[in-house]
Amino acid sequence: MSGSEQTARVRSRLAEMRAGDLPVGGGRTLAYVFDSGLEAVEAVAREAVATHAFSNGLDPTAFPSLLQMENELVGFAADLLGAPEGVVGSVTSGGTESCLLAVQAARDARPDVARPSLVVPDTVHAAFHKAAHYFGLRIVVVPTGADHRADVAATAAAIDDSTVLVVGSAPSYAHGVVDPVTELAGLAAERGIRCHVDACIGGWVLPYAARLGRPVPPWTFAVDGVTSISLDLHKYGYAPKGTSVLLHRTAALRRPQFFAHADWPGYTMLNSTMQSTRSGGPVAGAWATVRALGDDGYADLAAAAFSVTDAIAAGVADVPGVELAARPDSTLVALHTDATCDAFTVCDEMAARGWYVQPQLSYGDQPPTIHLSVSAATPAAEFLAALSESVAAAVTAGPVGVDPDVADLIRSLDPAGLSEEEFDGLLAAAGLVGGGGGLDLPDRMAPVNVLLDVAAPAVREAVLVAFLDRLMRPVRGAAD
Repeated sequence: MSGSEQTARVRSRLAEMRAGDLPVGGGRTLAYVFDSGLEAVEAVAREAVATHAFSNGLDPTAFPSLLQMENELVGFAADLLGAPEGVVGSVTSGGTESCLLAVQAARDARPDVARPSLVVPDTVHAAFHKAAHYFGLRIVVVPTGADHRADVAATAAAIDDSTVLVVGSAPSYAHGVVDPVTELAGLAAERGIRCHVDACIGGWVLPYAARLGRPVPPWTFAVDGVTSISLDLHKYGYAPKGTSVLLHRTAALRRPQFFAHADWPGYTMLNSTMQSTRSGGPVAGAWATVRALGDDGYADLAAAAFSVTDAIAAGVADVPGVELAARPDSTLVALHTDATCDAFTVCDEMAARGWYVQPQLSYGDQPPTIHLSVSAATPAAEFLAALSESVAAAVTAGPVGVDPDVADLIRSLDPAGLSEEEFDGLLAAAGLVGGGGGLDLPDRMAPVNVLLDVAAPAVREAVLVAFLDRLMRPVRGAAD
């Protein structure tokens, strides 16, 4: 086979595989991707990713173009947030890495604390639990109030001499509301503790909300005591995956984030983030997006996204069977269903109509929700029509039930004591095993999600880890 034939075959195979993915354009995928609807901007971003895909951000002196782009991206983010003089930042691979680094820097800045801890609301992103797990911190979770915002009094009671970081969200992912950052940062400042604001999903859109005259609780560096903020470019910055920015109020606060190692025979390792080799592609793609859009372009996109969010929030009131879980502060919307149907069936019905909305399992006494990450390109009227049809179909079908004996068995499980064979049995019971014994996703996920919803969080985690383990197995001979 000639080289041209082989490359044509590769392109064909890529197109074939991609056909099974969720669409990244059209505004109908309301999780994982963010759609500006601006094809020209997306095209220049793709070109930038391609031109820098093989460059390496490991050594900023070897690829000064990447250093220039990174510094300009940090500068744009700093200007967007009205950051003070002296602010510094880093471009990371995504929100999780930004949050991990904020925790790592807070820990390493306090070597005097033997068992450091961080205090977070129960709505905090899972990235902070991952950070505590990776870096050996104790995580103290504070219940939120009925409004789903961090409880200031409970946070104050949770802070002790081991606390090195207090975290708030702008907004929290599950419900789309902004925590009382002014009060949280004040608590931290009183004790000489860092305060991080996780604005990964809101950081590139909430500043424009304020300009539009929308009521948004204070959360930026304008709040005394806020020491770091994370905001993602690949969310409402509408850049290609994956880029995020982590800002620190001062260079001294960022210093513990850096890693250097010279005590070996090789080159001196020097890293500003968790990665060493970093493709220049995502940085270039983000830089090209920001340059193409500019402040005015982002203002227009934010206005469009808020207009869609408002239309959806208002239109939900006319759809019997669903209601807002919280009035959104940003562009995230969470919906409850009433007893006539279940959220998981609504999600399946939306998928059947060409929409992806994200199911969220119950938490404590909070019921399951339907989660929407609204983009500027989301067509509100089409969404509401599909939602109305989907809820009506879910009501007709009725809620998915679980056999009481099966539910009792699931509730009694101890994941630490389950064998691999028992995990396989749970996967089969959940409908995640195909007819040939291999793993498979059913067309409708509601029966799977209802079973997971009955389980305790630890059992959910264990079953899904087992599922992921079995999904990620090598395909031998794929290069033939």
